[in-house]
Amino acid sequence: MAEIRVADNGPLRVSGDFTLMDGEGKPFEKKEQVSLCRCGLSDNKPFCNGAHKGNFESSVRA
Repeated sequence: MAEIRVADNGPLRVSGDFTLMDGEGKPFEKKEQVSLCRCGLSDNKPFCNGAHKGNFESSVRA
């Protein structure tokens, strides 16, 4: 089962049993946990590289 956590002012953290695919349906290399960019500033999209620090604000609550 996959778990997705929304980090305040940061990425989506995905862990567990999941497959991450690009826009053409090709899978990315399998990892147990990934952090996905939400701010759009990462040079390594779709992955987070920390570029959001001090440049992105978002606190999501259910």
